[in-house]
Amino acid sequence: MKLAVVGITGLVGSVILEVLEETGFQYDEFLPVASARSVGKLITLNGVSHKVIGMEEAVQRKPDIAIFSAGGGTSLEWAPKFAEVGTTVIDNSSAWRMDPTKKLVVPEINAHQLEESDKIIANPNCSTIQMVAALAPLHSEYGIKRLVVSTYQSFTGTGVKAVKQYQEEKEGTSASDPAYHYPIFENCIPHCDVFYDNGYTREELKLVNETRKILGDNNIKITATAVRVPVNGGHSESVNVEFHRPYEMKNLVALLEKTEGVEVQDEPGANIYPMPLFAKNKNEVFVGRLRRDDSVENGLNMWIVADNLRKGAATNAIQIAQYIVDKKLQADTISA
Repeated sequence: MKLAVVGITGLVGSVILEVLEETGFQYDEFLPVASARSVGKLITLNGVSHKVIGMEEAVQRKPDIAIFSAGGGTSLEWAPKFAEVGTTVIDNSSAWRMDPTKKLVVPEINAHQLEESDKIIANPNCSTIQMVAALAPLHSEYGIKRLVVSTYQSFTGTGVKAVKQYQEEKEGTSASDPAYHYPIFENCIPHCDVFYDNGYTREELKLVNETRKILGDNNIKITATAVRVPVNGGHSESVNVEFHRPYEMKNLVALLEKTEGVEVQDEPGANIYPMPLFAKNKNEVFVGRLRRDDSVENGLNMWIVADNLRKGAATNAIQIAQYIVDKKLQADTISA
C-alpha cells in the first residue's frame, strides 16, 4: 500500500497527517508531495521522517492512493496524470465535484457507489459534507422539499493566509497580506469565495449543487447564504428544512442518533447544543437545536456543526481511502 498526500505542507495537509496517525491507517510506503519550493523538507508521520518530493517523482512512483489538497488548478493538471498510472486520486478541491463522470462522496452516504474504475474521486465542500451527513437519513425517510441554509464558516476554511490575517489583527496589527477585503477579527463577512452575476457566491452555489448531487435529487429546492466568521476552526450552519412527508420529532431524533458519524446534542434546557469550540479536532458532525418550524408544513430547524478541516476535508478523504482499501482486501479475500 503506497500512499501519497499532495499538498502536504498546507493547512489541510497537516490535518491529514494527524488523522492518519489517529486512525491507524495502514500503509507500506508514504509519499509526502508538494510544490517545488517545498521539495526536500522533512515531514514526520508516525515518528518517521519522510522527504517531500515533487509531482513528477510522485507520479513516477505510482502510489496506490493519492489524497490531493493542493487547489483546483493543481488537481486539474495532475490528477489525470496520477490516474493514468493506476493511482486512485481523492481530491479535496472543487475541480471535479460537478463533473458528471466523477463520484462526489461522503462515505456514510454513497461510498457503495464507488467502483474500481473510479480513479478520480471528489471530496465535497466542507460545508456540504456536514450538512448532508445529517440530512441524508432524513431525506430517505421524509423526502426533502426545500432547504434554506445560512453558514457561519471559520476563516480556517480559506487557508493559511486567512489564519495569518486573523492572528495579526488579533494582535492589533494590520494584516501584512490579507486574505479578505475586510478585517476578519471581530467581524462577519458575508462573502465566501467569488460572487457570480446572480449575486450568489461560489460557496453558496456549492451548497446547492453538491447537495443535490450527493443526495441524488435535483428537485430539492435550495437557497444559501455563506458567511465568514472569526472562529478559529469549525463551521456552523442554520438549516431550515421543509419535508414532503410529515414527521414525529421523537422518531426524527432517533433516526439522527443512529446515523453513523452524527452526534445529537440537543438538550437546550441544560444548555447543551453544538458549538465549534467543542467540535474542533473531532471527526463527528454535531446536530442540535432541533425544533419544528410551524410556519410551513412539515418544517424543521436544525443547527449543524463540524470541524471543517476534519470531517469537512481530511477525515472524509481518509475515510474514502479506507473504504477503498477495505473493499480491495475483501475482493482479494474472496478471489483467494
